[in-house]
Amino acid sequence: MTPEELQTRVIEVLGEDARCTSSYDEVTVDVAREHWVGSVTAVRDELCLTFFDLLTAVDELDAGFDVVLRLWAPADRFALLMRTRCPRDDARVPSLAAVFSGAAWHERGVWEMFDIAFDGHPGLTPLLLPDGFEGHPMRKEFVLASRVAKPWPGAKDPGESDADLASGRPRRRQLPPGVPRSWP
Repeated sequence: MTPEELQTRVIEVLGEDARCTSSYDEVTVDVAREHWVGSVTAVRDELCLTFFDLLTAVDELDAGFDVVLRLWAPADRFALLMRTRCPRDDARVPSLAAVFSGAAWHERGVWEMFDIAFDGHPGLTPLLLPDGFEGHPMRKEFVLASRVAKPWPGAKDPGESDADLASGRPRRRQLPPGVPRSWP
């Protein structure tokens, strides 16, 4: 199925409210959070997208979080990406564990790493981080303190080559990505 055909079929199944885009031969459909479970169930049943591939999230800062799902149709060999957005101050999405049992494991990981709750999930318990870990490391405001405490291995930052350091005018050291300027 071509991306154009898939977009047409998705709009037939989900209605005109579904916003479809296509990029690099991947079709992405954005659905409202309140229609998340119904939309996923509809494309599973109507478009034969029966293989649950991935569920993850993206921190979009002020815009909130995008929960991203990738489904696959094994018989016809095409995929569909689905997204829903939740605001930072109400980071919750309905669980897909009743639609795809494999979603429960992915949702636990997203809950632990992003602090996005999944309403109706059978048991959100820690999955990846050690006991006693504080914070949610996939959120963009989470400071990667180890990058400050220990220099990052590999190539030097711009202005830190051996020739630059020998000139006697080394450049001011930059903080690693994700570390606020107010870091001690």
